[in-house]
Amino acid sequence: MPKRNQQESTREQFKVYGHEVLKKVKELIKEGNVHRILIKNEKGKVLVEIPMTFAVVGTVFAPVLAAIGALAAVVNKCTIEVERRK
Repeated sequence: MPKRNQQESTREQFKVYGHEVLKKVKELIKEGNVHRILIKNEKGKVLVEIPMTFAVVGTVFAPVLAAIGALAAVVNKCTIEVERRK
C-alpha cells in the first residue's frame, strides 16, 4: 500500500551555457513549484545542489546566487536539472 504523504515528482533538464545559468536559476525560482535545482558540469558531476526550502529565506539565498554567478564564469556548458513536486 503506497504511503499517503509521498508526493510524486518530475524532473526536467535544461542545457545552458555558463553565462545563462544565473538567469535560468532565477527564472526557475520565480516559478515557485520547484523543489530542488541541481547544476551539473558537462560530465554530469553535480556542482551545486539547491533545495528550494533554502531559497525561501531570501537573505540566505543571496550568497548562493553570487556563488552561481561565479560558477557561471568558469563553466562552459552545464545542465540544470529541476525536480518539481506535483
